[in-house]
Amino acid sequence: MKKILSRDEIKKEFKWSVQDLFQNDKLWQSTYDSTEASFSKLDRYKTHLKAKDLYDCLKLRDSVALNVEQLYVYANLRANEDSTNTFYQELSGKADRLITLYSQAVSFIEPAIASMDKDELEAGLHAELGEYAHYIRNILRNAEHILTADKEEILAQVYEIAQGPSNIFYMLNNADIRFENAVDSKGEEHILTHGTYSSCLESKDRVLRRSAFNNVYDSYYAQKNTLAAIYSSSVKKDVFGARIRNYGSTLEAMLFADNIPTEVYHRLIETVNKHLPLMHRYISLRKKALGLDDLDMYDIYTPIVDDTMSKKSYDEAKATVLKALKPLGKEYCTQLEKALNEEGWVDIYENKGKRSGAYSWGAYGCHPFVSLNYDDTVNSMFTLAHEMGHAMHSHYTWGTQPIIYGDYTIFVAEVASTVNEALLMQYLLKTTSDINEKKYLLNYFMEQFRGTLFRQTMFAEFELNTHEMAERGETLTFENMCKLYSELNAKYYGKDIVNNKKISWEWARIPHFYTAFYVYQYATGYSAAITLSEKILNENGAEAYINFLKSGSSKYSTDLLKDAGVDMTKSTPVEKAMSVFEGLLDEMEKLI
Repeated sequence: MKKILSRDEIKKEFKWSVQDLFQNDKLWQSTYDSTEASFSKLDRYKTHLKAKDLYDCLKLRDSVALNVEQLYVYANLRANEDSTNTFYQELSGKADRLITLYSQAVSFIEPAIASMDKDELEAGLHAELGEYAHYIRNILRNAEHILTADKEEILAQVYEIAQGPSNIFYMLNNADIRFENAVDSKGEEHILTHGTYSSCLESKDRVLRRSAFNNVYDSYYAQKNTLAAIYSSSVKKDVFGARIRNYGSTLEAMLFADNIPTEVYHRLIETVNKHLPLMHRYISLRKKALGLDDLDMYDIYTPIVDDTMSKKSYDEAKATVLKALKPLGKEYCTQLEKALNEEGWVDIYENKGKRSGAYSWGAYGCHPFVSLNYDDTVNSMFTLAHEMGHAMHSHYTWGTQPIIYGDYTIFVAEVASTVNEALLMQYLLKTTSDINEKKYLLNYFMEQFRGTLFRQTMFAEFELNTHEMAERGETLTFENMCKLYSELNAKYYGKDIVNNKKISWEWARIPHFYTAFYVYQYATGYSAAITLSEKILNENGAEAYINFLKSGSSKYSTDLLKDAGVDMTKSTPVEKAMSVFEGLLDEMEKLI
């Protein structure tokens, strides 16, 4: 059995350099204290904020926000390193408190802007306020949903409470839940964690796959009432937020901030549903290739062809990713190589208590950070490319935009990461001459479509239904959510797969459900990325793409993508992605 090391046992060169944010915890605390004290500087604007003072007020707010963001990111990166470390749990709690206090301190600004004389504001936008033009015009667009200053302050005060469901799920999912060891066909035990679960499901040993699947889902079932209560509370929080701000629905509320029409969400579901026969074809192909009489849910991750591609060490993965991303240009690749080899961006391997999965995060004014649980697989190599796409997006944005636009919206958040994956796949397909490797890669590519375009849209449909149920006043119970999920799973996967009862409570283990209406953007982002990667490879589209990476949130998301050559307000990118998937199916069916 593979031993999972403690955090202290991981070598320094395999860890990120969180000290680049704060050299030590003492400095973090002193900055925390001075930042909290600085909130009072905003009081001078609180009751009499005028257009003539707005620039100075916003600049002060941004300088305070920078400290708050860096404090928050440091504390939570530390907590994510080992969720059993109570010291950093406490720091994370302090950071949550600081966010709440900050939100209270600045809560008057946007209501004040919304109530200002529009002509006077517009005049300012052509002078000293020009830097804030997009931001201010967006506030005016949001004016009907911004409450009075006193109500905004109250909402800011309940920020920590509103984070309760997400925080509780995080601790249950990462610190408390335990899985029984999985057992393979030889009777050997395998330590089962969030990090090793995927490897077990990808195994050619069906006994191991079934054991891992059952043990993971049995552990969640044991917490079924708690998990239902947590998620139900999260949905209720979303519904409350939408109603208090006068939105027509939670979907509208969540998409409005990024100026995404709700039709984009509904159109995605409709377009994917229209093409579900392609998904059913793929499942039938998988069943045939594996030679199974009863394809089960634990059989959908194992490759349908022999893995002719050797295991990928982290160093091998770095070298391959760098070669694959050369079409993005010398500047991009030079910085990426430094990030991977010299600059402390990446935390590579799993350790006890480390947050599951992989992510990229950071704070303006420092380099990004990437957390992996690298396990020497081809999948981990793609994850590395994916997360470095996020990180490079942040790097370019922070190096180009002022802090007010120093983030990118959720709608475009998955584009850069998926472009990297698409370029890596195209590189591997182009450079292999082995027919078995080609079949393996085609299988892997189709799995990306299944897992990203189809599965995430299924998640999106589940989220839409649960929120609509809550909006109608229906109680969300473990039983009715499982029934809903089971019906969706049967619809998406078709008749050639066993609709395993245990998969009906898969919803209970999806962390992204605690950021409502997030997951659909994996599907839209994937569709955009397929188009962009083709433009980069075939139409000299790298320059326009790099400009997209540099743009942050300086424009609305759909406008940024239009500038790069993709119109996500139409169904065309999703249809294009489906056409590519059908081509992969056609090619694979000839080879199997």
